[in-house]
Amino acid sequence: MSIEIKDIHKSFGEDHVLQGFSLYVREGETISIIGPSGAGKSVTLKTIIGLITPDSGEVWVDGKNVHTLLRPELYELRRQVGYVFQFAALFDSMSVGENVAMGLRRIKGMTEGDIQKRVSYCLHIVDLEGAEERRPAELSGGMRKRAGLARAIATQPKYLLYDEPTTGLDPVTTTTIDGLISRMSDELGVTGIVVTHDMVSAYEISDRIAMLHEGSIRFVGTPDDVRGTDDPVVRGFVEGRPELSRSVQV
Repeated sequence: MSIEIKDIHKSFGEDHVLQGFSLYVREGETISIIGPSGAGKSVTLKTIIGLITPDSGEVWVDGKNVHTLLRPELYELRRQVGYVFQFAALFDSMSVGENVAMGLRRIKGMTEGDIQKRVSYCLHIVDLEGAEERRPAELSGGMRKRAGLARAIATQPKYLLYDEPTTGLDPVTTTTIDGLISRMSDELGVTGIVVTHDMVSAYEISDRIAMLHEGSIRFVGTPDDVRGTDDPVVRGFVEGRPELSRSVQV
């Protein structure tokens, strides 16, 4: 099973965000999408799960064309795709356990006992055992990120989409989140797409890294490929040297 994005175009008024975006994500790999703010990285994630409809192009997930699915089929597909939001997006009025259980309660046939076992297991996976009754406001930023990840994996998805998973975290907590992302692939076999500005994390967690530039993929390669590239746009971004990108002739 894979994700294939074919020649996606998406504009918001005069803002042409995606202009021929294509990317193939292999089963079981973790791929990071890098690029400057406003390049369309988060738009890409929302397009994959059908929250945003492209102006043209196709997104195929699990062999299904996402934007031709009927609503019940789309909801079924979304159960196969976990989404880790940039700021966790936990509901403050609910406990951590209730947040993690949300998706499970939509699955027919699950008993309350089944749900509680799954919640406990997911919190164990992200090192939050015993946090079921705590409120999101009682958690640190890193703990909220981990709770958001527990919620994303609760329905046993095949795919995980991460929107800036290490934004705002200190280096130690960032390393913890990076380790969890790697575990999702290594232990659960999940295919992951990570949107990030954090090159240290991208190098650590990625099988491949893709750079989004001016609405399309400029470069795809392994972390070693990125480190060794002569492409001035890629180097300008990963080295924090915008003058290299400006030197490219248009």
